[in-house]
Amino acid sequence: MTADGVPPIPEALRATVRPYLAHSSFNFQGWHPTQRQVLVSARLGQQQVPHLYLIKSPRAQPRQLTHGPEPVRRGAIQGGAGQSVLFSRDTGGSEAWQLHQLDLSSGKATRLTTGKTRHTGARWSRNGNRIACFSNARNGKDSDLYLLPPGGGRAKLLTKLQGGGWSILDWSRDGTLLLLREYISINESYLHLVDAKTGTRSRLTLPGREPMAIGQARFSPDRSTVYFTCDRDTNFLHIERLTLATGITQLIWEDPTRDVEAMELSPDGRLLACVVNDQGWSQLKLLRARDAKALKVPELPRGVITGLAWRPGSVEFGFTLTSVRSPGDVFSIDAPTAQMERWTWTDLGELDIRKLAEPRLALLESVDRVIIPVWFYLPDPVKFPGPRPVLISLHGGPESQARPGFLGRDNYWVSELGIVLVRPNVRGSRGYGKRFLKLDNGYQREGAVDDVTEAVYKWIARRPGLDAGRVAVMGGSYGGYLTLAVMARMNNFIRCGVDRVGISNFVTFLKNTRGYRQNLRRAEYGDERDPRMRAFLERISPMSNLKGITRPLLVTQGANDPRVPASESEQLVKALRARKVPVTYLLAADEGHGFRKQGNREFEFLATVAFIRRHLLGDAP
Repeated sequence: MTADGVPPIPEALRATVRPYLAHSSFNFQGWHPTQRQVLVSARLGQQQVPHLYLIKSPRAQPRQLTHGPEPVRRGAIQGGAGQSVLFSRDTGGSEAWQLHQLDLSSGKATRLTTGKTRHTGARWSRNGNRIACFSNARNGKDSDLYLLPPGGGRAKLLTKLQGGGWSILDWSRDGTLLLLREYISINESYLHLVDAKTGTRSRLTLPGREPMAIGQARFSPDRSTVYFTCDRDTNFLHIERLTLATGITQLIWEDPTRDVEAMELSPDGRLLACVVNDQGWSQLKLLRARDAKALKVPELPRGVITGLAWRPGSVEFGFTLTSVRSPGDVFSIDAPTAQMERWTWTDLGELDIRKLAEPRLALLESVDRVIIPVWFYLPDPVKFPGPRPVLISLHGGPESQARPGFLGRDNYWVSELGIVLVRPNVRGSRGYGKRFLKLDNGYQREGAVDDVTEAVYKWIARRPGLDAGRVAVMGGSYGGYLTLAVMARMNNFIRCGVDRVGISNFVTFLKNTRGYRQNLRRAEYGDERDPRMRAFLERISPMSNLKGITRPLLVTQGANDPRVPASESEQLVKALRARKVPVTYLLAADEGHGFRKQGNREFEFLATVAFIRRHLLGDAP
């Protein structure tokens, strides 16, 4: 770790921050195919990174499966008898994912892929005799579809594909067909059918009056039908059914004001478990597949649901639930009885959950009357009286979404420093329909900056109890770009900023991001090879507006970042220091797009706390 300008961190500060960094969480990865057991990922105890665990029954002690200094990205138990686990891992945050297979009996892991190429989307066939995955080995840009034999062996190129936005959504039960999604942008994607023997590919979906987005898709048990989520001719994702023999699609279920963000078909094809995004909260639905009749589900704590999956051969499904006071636990529900069972209990260590602030929602009107949803968290008014300083936290993506789940270490700002945390969902955020998603595309990019400067900041200035004279801004990746753009525009009003792996120049970013990402990002930001678009991107980039930034800035970066290369941070730091702007720079040699290793994450947060205390609060750490 290179820490340029980071002051010594006192032990007293470490002690106050430690409870907010030490908690663990469980993320549901899937079921064993024949036993009622679950696979989870977690970072437990003194581990530096997340690993895979097998839990044999609710409340049972997790059995650790993977080890080592690098985090495991995802895992899946082999179909059929469930003899092994497939998982992917990179080195140093490079995202050059390699596939590994771990034997559950011996605990021995075998690496299935080699080299520096990237392997993504790995998925077992239902009987566990083949693995399908994508690799960009051919030219570094395109993700071709391969089949691998379990246990190692020569990979077979099944079909060549164009672009880097491919994913495997399902194998048919008989192993003859694969269902692929071709992702062009957040607003445009297509379903494809691939013959698992010949590699013959056919496109299943065509756009309606405009391109449509596709979320998830699943074969019916007899592979005659495909259920999928899309926003065809509507503003929100809904569920459709496609009959393969006729090509006819039928609307199954929709909520006219909310996205269906997750959908899973039961093993017998009779039930659909789905999750609806309600302003960031998750709502669980259980539907009868033939007519979408709603069935009873238990009442869940308010939070965010991820990892939805049915247990093979059963009517039970599992998921991860995070909430304001839980960083993530695994639950399952028996569909016929609507009985819910909890599998894991997160260790919160010394964290006092009674101190954690509840999220509040404000709906703000931006300059063009677009409504901007904003989650905010207020500190205890008794412990922290008077007008409070504000930290605006901007998400990346740009199509991510600030949601009212567990804040993690960000609880520290509110509970211990008395800072009001404000988390806007500026235009372009997911969860509010495709029209909202499109509002920041191409030449509309600066509208997202307007949402912060003209809606969020003016709301801060009007709201009692908030100190508009003490405001900081923070964001990562695209949120880092927004941070820099807001600082340049509001230099007289922003005390300081924190830029994590942020874009400083769209043209150099698009030139230097990895080849498999370039066209995906051009679809969102614009094509820098077009002279008019290039001029626009240059004009709005922070590197072209540095004269507007004079306030202190903390920049953090992973040296191996394949998404936003370290050169984006380095050119920014160099140029600002040449202008005598106080810049603190933190560079991790063994990280990529964000810090994943616990020691690095802790030091980054401690450095950020020291920076915020000094420049926003006027305190010495």
